[in-house]
Amino acid sequence: MASTPAQARSLWPLGNTGRPRLRIGEDPDAIRILTGALDDRIIPDTYVSEGAPVVVEEISGATEDTEAGDADVALPITASVLKPPLLASLLAEHAEVIDVKREGKEVETTPNATVLNAVLARRSWPKLPVLHRIISTPVLRRDGTLLQDPGYDPATGFYLAGNQHLGRIPEQPTPGEVAESREFLLDRFLRDFPWRSDADRANYLALLVTPLIRPYTRALSPFGMIEASMPGSGKTILAGCVGLLVGQRVLTWTDSEEELRKAITTVLADSVGVIVFDNLAEGAMVNSAVLARLVTERNWSDRRLGTNSAANFINDRLWLATGNNLRTGGDMASRSVWVRLDPNCPRPEARTGFTIPNLDSWILDPGNRATVLRHVLILILDWTNNGAPTASAVPQMRQFTPWARHLGGFLEHHQVGGFLANADSVRELDEEDGEWRAFLMAWDDIHGDVRLTSQQLRQSGEPTTGTDPWAGTFPTDRAGKPLSVKSLGWRLRGQIDRWHGDVVLRSATDKHLNSKLWWVERQAS
Repeated sequence: MASTPAQARSLWPLGNTGRPRLRIGEDPDAIRILTGALDDRIIPDTYVSEGAPVVVEEISGATEDTEAGDADVALPITASVLKPPLLASLLAEHAEVIDVKREGKEVETTPNATVLNAVLARRSWPKLPVLHRIISTPVLRRDGTLLQDPGYDPATGFYLAGNQHLGRIPEQPTPGEVAESREFLLDRFLRDFPWRSDADRANYLALLVTPLIRPYTRALSPFGMIEASMPGSGKTILAGCVGLLVGQRVLTWTDSEEELRKAITTVLADSVGVIVFDNLAEGAMVNSAVLARLVTERNWSDRRLGTNSAANFINDRLWLATGNNLRTGGDMASRSVWVRLDPNCPRPEARTGFTIPNLDSWILDPGNRATVLRHVLILILDWTNNGAPTASAVPQMRQFTPWARHLGGFLEHHQVGGFLANADSVRELDEEDGEWRAFLMAWDDIHGDVRLTSQQLRQSGEPTTGTDPWAGTFPTDRAGKPLSVKSLGWRLRGQIDRWHGDVVLRSATDKHLNSKLWWVERQAS
């Protein structure tokens, strides 16, 4: 078990200043002494992260205040990797390093760079506690208890930053406290958002709770799409409410898979709980193989920028996007949960009569954020105190089904209905799926169950005079021309046996022709 700073002091003799005295000689001796002292935590708040010793320290000038809900929200403390200059500074602050080579004199010294580099070269620090993350809000441990005492928590490996605005949360909330929290969240805090349906409110509550219970559920969470029909509907406020509670980084969306990959690797090095792609272009499509891979993997591995070394991160963050009239494509359609707003008025920003006036500025106050957090945590503890029931009747979401069952159970426990009930309606927002379904339906109408080669199919899509039997559904290139035979074949390969509504593409190899044959099947009604 790792020593505490107080225990570390007892392991080493104290000097005249009351600091541990480290007597070092030649370089080999100095390396051994300093390595042992560091392993014994002579320097307070030292931990190990990914094989490197780190020290948790406050960030000067950091504040809980923020000017906007769509701004980065950093944590007030950080884990700094020990480099030689920082180690030298901390040794001077917390210890007396004495050069025994000075005959007859007790001379304090700063170890040379060779010694400091050698000490920090190790990757094994068995006595240092493992630090997984720094967090800014209490979270639910694996055993269902609430981590709410500031400082390091051995059970989770998390370090909780203090919050002067958040009082202690009762481990056993009373029925009155639970009713008060439910009333505040549903009838005040979230009351005036123009939800398209009950499902959108329920889905949002699930996203809000997700970062706080993830250490307990250990479940992968889907990508959150917070979308509105018009600007000024409140989507940025909703995303910001989550990010302001647990820390957030706000990124600009890019269609470049390479740039997106780099951004993900960079942001995962931060301790924030939420990453938001804010305010995507009107009608933008979220269709990314990189993002689809990210949300379905528990660990993210990539090359560190500017180096040849690998970076490995636990993917325990919540990923969100906001925008107007967004769409999904590819695998992201089945890996997203939607929160949709529709104010159904010409000037949403001009609405008045809100239960909480100026919510966009109200949530920026740290005291108000603590109020929201307190009520959410009370509902969470009431759920766990009642056995953390899970929901059985939820849509199958592949890797995200455990998440859906836990969050569905939480919402059912608090009588919040509609969770994921908009799954069928938001499928219409998968434009790629819609395009393929229209093409396959037209194919079925034109050719029935006749098996065709890619060349035969391409010939039937050739523009002719008169009416287009494909009604504009035949796949085209960027110039709007029908795909070449080769390109069409490759495009079809990616859709084999993939259902689009009630229609699916089938394929077989004709050994005589040495080519693939294609046909469409429709599910009997």
